[in-house]
Amino acid sequence: MTTSATTDTDATLREIEELATAGCDIVRVAVPSRDDAAALPAIASRAAIPVVADIHFQPRYVFAAIDAGCAAVRVNPGNVRKFDDRVAEIAAQASAAGIPIRIGVNAGSLDPRVLAGHGQRTAEALVDSALGECALFEEHGFRDLKLSVKHHDPVVTIRAYRLLARRCRYPLHVGLWAAGTPPYGTVKSAVAIGALLADGIGDTIRVGLATSPVEEVKVGIAILEALGLRGRPPTQNASGENS
Repeated sequence: MTTSATTDTDATLREIEELATAGCDIVRVAVPSRDDAAALPAIASRAAIPVVADIHFQPRYVFAAIDAGCAAVRVNPGNVRKFDDRVAEIAAQASAAGIPIRIGVNAGSLDPRVLAGHGQRTAEALVDSALGECALFEEHGFRDLKLSVKHHDPVVTIRAYRLLARRCRYPLHVGLWAAGTPPYGTVKSAVAIGALLADGIGDTIRVGLATSPVEEVKVGIAILEALGLRGRPPTQNASGENS
């Protein structure tokens, strides 16, 4: 994920180029404001790799991301206001454009309704939140979905993804929420992501560390290589995924 202000188009594109050179296959950019949404067409059209728009706060930014030609849109229903009220519109526009939606649930911004029902930020709460939102899309015939259920605790994260994999057949994007700084965050990420990939769970990965995005990509590559899921290339810049 980029760290440059999305409104700074040139800086964001330079960062995306650096990530692509490091081996990143997919990149996510944050869209918390109207100005960020306005920058998406230039970024999506000029980026070296597919761009996923990470939507914050307002459902209208979902439509802006789709119109901008982003490769996918990530939404967290826990932090997008009145998201459920706009699912029908989002499903219709995303379907028409052929744009997938990632329902990205994490422990840091769990839907208050789900949290109230479970009492704690458990694996079950994460899974119920994700599948509840899936059901809303499915009511409108939209199934071009990818899911993620991230927690900062590797044990909870592993349990959540295993539960989710048993309860649905959607592609899964795996990673930890707020893993922390290296080396501890690196170890946590390797434990959670590695265990899940070894189980055959996970279609894309993101290593989220409190460090530079290029370092995140390198860790992700190392995890894939250690599991034999990606061959070591002849140079230091291997291929990996970070969305």
